[in-house]
Amino acid sequence: MMEHERSGGPPGRLGDPNMDIGSDPRTDPRLVEALRIFGLHQRAEPAPVSASSSYEDCLAFFAEMEGQYAMMFDAFHDNLTPLGVKRSEHVLQGPDENSIRLFVHRPVDQSGSLPCILHFHGGGMVFSKAANTNYLRWRDELACLGTVVIGVEFRNGAGELGNHPFPAGLNDCAAALRWAHQNRQKLQISNIITSGESGGGNLSIAVALKAKSEGWIDAISGVFAMCPYISGQYANPPRELASMIENDGYTVQLSMMGALAKAYDPDLVHRMNPQAWPYTSSENDLKGLPPHFISVNELDPLRDEGIGFHQKLVRAGVSSVCHTVQGTCHGGDCISPKVLPDIYQATLRNITGFARACAQ
Repeated sequence: MMEHERSGGPPGRLGDPNMDIGSDPRTDPRLVEALRIFGLHQRAEPAPVSASSSYEDCLAFFAEMEGQYAMMFDAFHDNLTPLGVKRSEHVLQGPDENSIRLFVHRPVDQSGSLPCILHFHGGGMVFSKAANTNYLRWRDELACLGTVVIGVEFRNGAGELGNHPFPAGLNDCAAALRWAHQNRQKLQISNIITSGESGGGNLSIAVALKAKSEGWIDAISGVFAMCPYISGQYANPPRELASMIENDGYTVQLSMMGALAKAYDPDLVHRMNPQAWPYTSSENDLKGLPPHFISVNELDPLRDEGIGFHQKLVRAGVSSVCHTVQGTCHGGDCISPKVLPDIYQATLRNITGFARACAQ
C-alpha cells in the first residue's frame, strides 16, 4: 500500500503524481488485466494534441484514433453469444438535408408498448459510430431487458462522420428524438428517455435543454447520462473538478479531452452555451427538466463534473439521482460484458429500470 494511502492522504495522482490506473489500489483487478492487453494499465505518453493545438491537427489526430478505438472494442466483444433481439433500421431526413441512420432494437417477443431508450454513443461528440460492435451489443442488451432502443448515427465533429462542429450532432439527436416522439404508436413505445456515455452523456442532457428552450420538453420523460463529458474546462480545470487531476491519464488524458473540445467547438465561442457544455447551465436553464440519473466512474477524470451537475439539478428542483461506479475508469461499466460482467449488467438494469420508472 502506498504511503499516502496508509496515512489517509489524497487519492490517485493528487497523492502520488506517478500513480496510474494499474497501480491505484482502488481499481478493480479484472479491469487492470483487461487494460493490460492494450497497454492502458499504465500512464501513456502525452497525446500529441491538446486544447492549444490547431483545429486541423485535432481533426487529423481523431481521424486516425477512431479506427484504433474501434479495434479495441471489437476485441473486447469477440466471441460473444448473439442475443435474441430484433433489429431494424430507419433513415431520417436531417435538419441540414443530411441523412440520419437510426438503429432500432426490440425484444423478439414484444407485446404491447415498451419504454424507449434513445441512445447516443460516446466519443466526445467527435468520433466513433453507432454502428460499431460495442454499441450494437449495448443496445441489444438493453432491448433484452424489455425496452425498445434506438441508436442515432449523428454527425461527428471529426473522423469518418465528420467534420461537423457544434451544433450539427446535437441537431441530429434532437431530430431523432422528435421523430421517435411523433411515431410512438408505430414504434410501440410508451415513453422516451435519452441515454449515452461520455459525449453521448453530454448529448443526452443537451437534447433535454434544447427541447425545453424550444417548448417540446414533453417528448422526454427522463435522462440517464453516464460519465458525462459536459464541462468544456479541460485546458484549465477549476478547483471543484479535482478528479481531472486525481485521475488524469487513467485511460483518458486531460490534454486529449481539451483537443476533443477544440474539434467540437473550433473557435471556443460556445464555451458558456449550456447546449454545448451542460455543466455551464444556470438554475433557470435546468428548472422544469425531467428526472435525471447521473452515473459516474470513480477513477474517471470526468467524475466530478458529473457529480457537480447532479448537484446543480437538485438545487434547481429537478429530480436527480447520482451513482458512482466504484473501481472503474471512464465508461468502465459498459466497456464489455466480458470484462466486468456483474457491473456491466447492473448498469443495464439501472438504465432499463429508470426508463420504466419514468413511464409511470
